Formats: sequence, C-alpha cells, structure tokens
Amino acid sequence: MEYYAPHLRRNARTLRKNMTKQERKLWYEFLKTLPVTVKRQELIGRYIADFYIPSAKIAIELDGSQHFEDEGLAYDRERDRFFAARGIQVLRYPNNEVTQNFSGVCENILLHLDQRTKETIETENDHG
Repeated sequence: MEYYAPHLRRNARTLRKNMTKQERKLWYEFLKTLPVTVKRQELIGRYIADFYIPSAKIAIELDGSQHFEDEGLAYDRERDRFFAARGIQVLRYPNNEVTQNFSGVCENILLHLDQRTKETIETENDHG
C-alpha cells in the first residue's frame, strides 16, 4: 500500500467538495452514469487525478489555463510520466472543450475506455 501525505488526503477531499463547473458537468452528466467505478480526485502516489477509472487504468484530467503555461506544462509532463510508469493512461481535456464540445469529450472517453477494456481482456487471456 502506498503512503499518502496527510495534506494530500485533505487536498483531495477539498477538491471533491469544490469541483469546477466543468468537473461537475462531466461527473454528474456522464462519468457518474458509467457502468464502471469512477473515482473523483483520486490519490495516485503523490498526485491527485481529477477522475480515475481503476478497472481501465485511465486518469481523466480537465485542464484550466494554468496547465498551458510553462510551469503547468512541465508539471503535467512529470505527472503523466509518473502515471505512465504505473500503466495509467492519462486523458486530458481543456475546460473549454468540456464546455463547447461535451458530447465529443464523452465519446472520446468511451472510445479509450473501450480500447483499454479490450486490452485488459486480451492480456488476461494471453496469461490465462
């Protein structure tokens, strides 16, 4: 079991209670209705994923403007490498895309979820 710093647990709890407008929309109008477990503000190592689908190892990140500045881009690259090393695929969507192309974002998530689910089944069959 991984150790989580106490401040990360508090941060995750606070983020769950104070979701952005785009996070609320994606959660209540789509992710919450999926037939798989989706976790909000999930601790993964020293990072907090906006949304995480454990069965498919998919992290979904909604990016505000700070993610497109140099410091934010560098942080996201480091974070994505950390997730990738654990077999987690990161799907990133700018906040404005969630607002302006909600159905496209949902379709893209479903596409990746379907692909990852098939890959998991194939891997299990290869080892079984």
